[in-house]
Amino acid sequence: MKKIQFILIALLCATFIANAAQKPTVYVLATGGTIAGTGATQVAAGYTAGAITVDQLLSAVPEIKDIANIKGEQIVNIGSQDMNDEVWLKLAKRVNQLLSQGDVDAIVITHGTDTQEETAYFLNLTVKSDKPVILVGSMRPSTAISADGPRNIYNAVACAVDKSSIGKGVMVVMDDRILGADDISKTNTLSVSTFQNPNFGELGIMYNGKPNYSRESMKRHTTKSEFDVTNLDKLPQVEIILSYSNATDLFVNAAVNAGAKGIVTAGVGNGNMTTVMQNALANAVKKGVAVVRSSRITTGPTAQWDEIDDDALGFSASWFVNPYRSRVLLMLALTKTTDYKEIQRMFTEY
Repeated sequence: MKKIQFILIALLCATFIANAAQKPTVYVLATGGTIAGTGATQVAAGYTAGAITVDQLLSAVPEIKDIANIKGEQIVNIGSQDMNDEVWLKLAKRVNQLLSQGDVDAIVITHGTDTQEETAYFLNLTVKSDKPVILVGSMRPSTAISADGPRNIYNAVACAVDKSSIGKGVMVVMDDRILGADDISKTNTLSVSTFQNPNFGELGIMYNGKPNYSRESMKRHTTKSEFDVTNLDKLPQVEIILSYSNATDLFVNAAVNAGAKGIVTAGVGNGNMTTVMQNALANAVKKGVAVVRSSRITTGPTAQWDEIDDDALGFSASWFVNPYRSRVLLMLALTKTTDYKEIQRMFTEY
């Protein structure tokens, strides 16, 4: 009898090991944010971001263990308003390290929504693998009624383990939608549908735990990107300056005096600005500061060859890259060049 019991136990263990071996391995890297936040009550508007750990996050979604071997790792635990270059570099290096291993199939990163679009774009330009990398967040803290975090985490893992997600670049999965880092924007302060791809449209949707893709990014990313942060321990200082009626040269001069290597303008209309600001930026270029024109408008390109003569001024135009992502791209561009024409090439290709 004991021999039969031993055999049965051995068979069960062998089956368990075999099933585990067949499932893909996904690392969940946690950085904090609303998805890891807690409120005083289930209906409280206020909450504390980054209050729970990756293990607590994952315990709320036990179903993900049915589709993947999950390994959690806490990178930082902050509100994403405090996301910074140091964490970006740490995250990119860790993602590349993990994805270089044959026994790691995908990465899911939990992240606050305030700067999620910037982190997603940074990783889209610096990850050196075709394996899926998915960012996920939530608009409601973990303690809220109808918290959106658990469903978003499940969908993110389900998207990451699907073979159709290979080679798509870094993506954000929230509210049953798959969004490309090439065009990601947070569009609403409170809605769970806040993230959009306003110019090009979402990559696809999650339906019954499966990704359904309807487009692919035509921009360079991941393995086709020329940027490499392996040996970087800091990024060049780049500031964003808003354009508005009666804008002066105050903030341009302040950025130059503070040692900025690059300036991105969030311009009016097609990246336009007051004459005073334009002249100050032209002087900044003469001092070696790279200038990229973007727009505060949500959709449409900031195009070359319009009202502003970029070649005459030494400016670059961002095309479809919004001011926040333009700052990311310009920082990486400045690790390779200060030539405005080369920077313009990059903004056209990425």
